[in-house]
Amino acid sequence: MESNTSLQQQLLEAGVHFGHLRKKWNPKMLPYIYAEKKGIHIIDLNKTVDCLQETASALKSIAKQGRKIMFVGTKKQAKEIVTECAKRVGMPYVTERWLGGMLTNFNTVRKSVKKMQSIEKMLTDGSFDNITKKERLQLARDRDKMDKVLGGIAQLGRVPAALFIIDIGHEHIALSEAKRLGITTFGMVDTNCDPNKVDFPVPSNDDATKSIAIIANYITAAIAEGLAERQAERSEESEEDEDGDDKSPRFALEEDEDRSGARRGGGGGAGAKAQPKRRVAGPGGGGRRPALKK
Repeated sequence: MESNTSLQQQLLEAGVHFGHLRKKWNPKMLPYIYAEKKGIHIIDLNKTVDCLQETASALKSIAKQGRKIMFVGTKKQAKEIVTECAKRVGMPYVTERWLGGMLTNFNTVRKSVKKMQSIEKMLTDGSFDNITKKERLQLARDRDKMDKVLGGIAQLGRVPAALFIIDIGHEHIALSEAKRLGITTFGMVDTNCDPNKVDFPVPSNDDATKSIAIIANYITAAIAEGLAERQAERSEESEEDEDGDDKSPRFALEEDEDRSGARRGGGGGAGAKAQPKRRVAGPGGGGRRPALKK
């Protein structure tokens, strides 16, 4: 309870409770609105804390499974925060503009990413030394332009498992693409948006930098925790595998010794059967023992 109170206090200080003007509100946000003050809706921080904890728990579970969560925040206030948070946990992010079809036409986007990476590789390994300076400069500009838009998803090999969106109204194209593909969506929802459009809404002020920062950092901490737990489990599994590998040769050696002992002490019958397989060098070269000829 104390942790919830302190979290609520932090949200209050960051201005997470400030909504939009009453005339801009979405009636579906009514359950999350606490009051109206000077024509501005005030968000109920108790609901925000509950939703935030639920969202963090779900994202932690996804991260623990080793799946990717894409951060989306192209608003000016969110760009730096989203980039920093996504890089901290090694997740893909989009902070410039959302390219139409970034999810629904993912294979084509991947081709652009590969083209960008190939140009970058050629510029660094000296493959373009034979071309003119003007052509090299043009390729560098193309690379920079693609890196600005696609740099955040360069390491994304497949469609992400979830999207964390800063402003679902502003990022409606990303939201609709995710819905079309059945990708789980999480988002900061202000009083002018429809919370039913996302699977896990977090009622909060999505315009203030401090508000965006505290929500994004809380989410990032949960994802980092999930990744740490996954790493710990994998380490334990590898240790168990190593222990198993250490034991198996010993058991195999003991088994071989038991078998060889059984062959040595198995009696004359076993020895007699084994003799015909051996060849000995005789006076005339190599042949079977005379005693065994029929």
